[in-house]
Amino acid sequence: MILIKNIDVYSPAFLGKRDVLISGNQIEKIAEKIECGNIEVEVFDGSGKKLVPGFIDQHVHLIGGGGEGGFHTRTPETPFSKLIEGGITTVVGVLGTDSTTRSIENLLAKVKALKNEGITAYMTTGAYSVPSPTLTGSVEKDITFIEEIVGVKIAISDHRASYVDTPILEKIASQVRRAGMFSGKHGMVVMHMGDGREILNSVWNLLQHSEIPIHHFLPTHVNRKKEVWEDSLEFLKQGAYIDLTSSFEEDDFLSASQGIDFLKKNGYDLSRVTISSDGYGSAPVFDEGGRLVKITYSPVNTNYQEIKKLVQKYHFSLEEALTFTTKNPAMEFGWYPKKGSIQEKSDADFLILDENLSIFGVFALGEICMWEYEIRKKGTYEE
Repeated sequence: MILIKNIDVYSPAFLGKRDVLISGNQIEKIAEKIECGNIEVEVFDGSGKKLVPGFIDQHVHLIGGGGEGGFHTRTPETPFSKLIEGGITTVVGVLGTDSTTRSIENLLAKVKALKNEGITAYMTTGAYSVPSPTLTGSVEKDITFIEEIVGVKIAISDHRASYVDTPILEKIASQVRRAGMFSGKHGMVVMHMGDGREILNSVWNLLQHSEIPIHHFLPTHVNRKKEVWEDSLEFLKQGAYIDLTSSFEEDDFLSASQGIDFLKKNGYDLSRVTISSDGYGSAPVFDEGGRLVKITYSPVNTNYQEIKKLVQKYHFSLEEALTFTTKNPAMEFGWYPKKGSIQEKSDADFLILDENLSIFGVFALGEICMWEYEIRKKGTYEE
């Protein structure tokens, strides 16, 4: 058992100075003062520090992405330690453009490996191509029978993607909805938003004539382009979640923190707004003729950077800033309060921040993975 004493606790709502007792992989007790008597407990002093929920990153290319510039431009796999450095204790893996040299089988193996190494990991089936690549031959069966698969990923309005018209989208979404009902999952259609002309037209057409609820659809990368942003704002108004990409910089259309600041100032419902890193996905730049001119890949520490920026630059309270990568995605996927929260019986996934909001420590499922700013636990083959 581990006891952290005298630490400011954010659930992400501020609870005040508390003692926090961890037993196994969950939080056993939170109180103003906890005494353990003769029970053997490892005690840490949290004075001057903050305990916050571990981050959920719902869009990471765990087995790499890219490849748009040839085989040598395939991005590497995501190391366990890089997730920990970014404060990520729950991750959702996705495929991207390349489902030819990479596969759902590869991704599931990586997800299971990360679970074995000590963090919580899920994934989506599908990719840019349609019909969606799957493990069982069916999107519906993948979500229903495979514990780690929580939805499907598709790409719309992107020159690298298959054309997803309304009938195709309706077929995919109906499978996801049924599978979610069978398996007790929320069932999400994660939609990579490209910068093409179609934007969300196929989704709007579907919603006009079908009975599929809007909450199954999650557009991501919505801060990439003005037209995508404006269409996504209407989507948010209609009751859906939207996901901003934290690896987009301020010289793109909008950074995640800029976008969230705009949403707050204009009275949007922030409880259905999330951020994700697109970590280890490629960031290609194409010229007007569609030729690749530059390519790099996104890190996985950008959610943390944007949360810190919301507090220090845009003057959000810490408890408000934390929601976009803790409570909100946990609610979206149906994991709250087990994930995304500091409560008794929640999973012991949390970060310890110092007075400058630097990450001092990371606990994943009750195990110390970072302490005193240093990685204490690495992946199997990391040096």
